[in-house]
Amino acid sequence: MNLRPIAPLALVALMLSACADAPTAGGGSTSQGISHSGEPSDLLLRWGYEGGYTPPEFQLTNLPSFSLYGDGTVVRPGPQIEIYPGPALPSIEISKIDQAGLQAILEAALDANLDDVGDLTDMGSVGIADAADTVFTARFGDIDRTVRIYALSELSAQMPGMPDDEFEARKKLLRLVEQLRSLETWLPESSVSDAAPYDPTGARALVSEYRGQPDPPQSDMGWPLATPLDGIGEKAGAGLRCIAVTGAEWTEQLLPVVQMANQLTPWTSEGRRYAIAFRPLLPDETGC
Repeated sequence: MNLRPIAPLALVALMLSACADAPTAGGGSTSQGISHSGEPSDLLLRWGYEGGYTPPEFQLTNLPSFSLYGDGTVVRPGPQIEIYPGPALPSIEISKIDQAGLQAILEAALDANLDDVGDLTDMGSVGIADAADTVFTARFGDIDRTVRIYALSELSAQMPGMPDDEFEARKKLLRLVEQLRSLETWLPESSVSDAAPYDPTGARALVSEYRGQPDPPQSDMGWPLATPLDGIGEKAGAGLRCIAVTGAEWTEQLLPVVQMANQLTPWTSEGRRYAIAFRPLLPDETGC
């Protein structure tokens, strides 16, 4: 009995099987499940709030409530210290999600119809004023879109005049928000790592004239970078200018000083005082 042809055929089969399971080029995911980038700076899914009856400084420094990246990193706001004034930098934490958990999250986004649901921003159908938009961004598979829903969390019942299909869409999206808030309660066991502090590689500094805070008294902090604050940065509205600080200027010069400051600290540069609100950059962000 001649068995010689079997070995080459078996080798070919093994090679084909290995190729089928290999990651796609460019950091993509495997062929199993929903396709997505595997790059740590590529955003897959984000949820947060924008707008509403809040001051411009809050809107410009507001952090997304949930950001999922291609390598399974999840960035979320961490526990905030309840003191006044609060630290200059907000608490942010990261976790790692394994591939099974990541696929479950993307499936949940599809179950909420993020691939085809439209914006739901008709204030008349909601009957609520001055609420924020809940904003979802999805970039996986063949999806690349942002969806806005007005007053999603504030609406507890279907309002008169709201179409049934809009109310059903809102319920699915609110369910997704609840899932993204509580990953550890429904993802496969051990899919989510313990949270760790997020170490940003840079930040946006929102600069304005210092208007003074009589109580409690604040100590001045010198602006540590060589470029003075007068007139630099991009206009961000409401009298604010945005400066993006990254690299060694952030990690070696500015960050150590910011960690000693609070939200009311006066910053001095060339004899003038400024107020600065800091917004750490997330992995997919590069500037103002």
